[in-house]
Amino acid sequence: MAGANTLNFSDSAWDTEVLNSDKPVLVDFWAEWCGPCRMIAPTVDAVADEYNGKLKVGKLNVDDNGGTAMRYNVRGIPTLLLFKGGQIVEQRVGAVSKSDLVKMLEPHVS
Repeated sequence: MAGANTLNFSDSAWDTEVLNSDKPVLVDFWAEWCGPCRMIAPTVDAVADEYNGKLKVGKLNVDDNGGTAMRYNVRGIPTLLLFKGGQIVEQRVGAVSKSDLVKMLEPHVS
């Protein structure tokens, strides 16, 4: 359930892939059974394509990677967290429009 430029994050590779990334990282916390998660998936994939090279975009399945979801206190999905320098700089909960997602990203992407 990911586009060509959308990564799949896991608990085991979290620090390497997300926290130590030299680029900002947008993480979509989702689950297979979540309707709103499926609704925003094409938007997340489109952003991954448009910002390829400037931003890492990936999904983390909360059912398979509960440790990371608990670490960031993710209680509702979809939750979108934007990391920069290993820190959360933006957060959205729920299905957001592409324009809202772009507004969230633009200040942090060079």
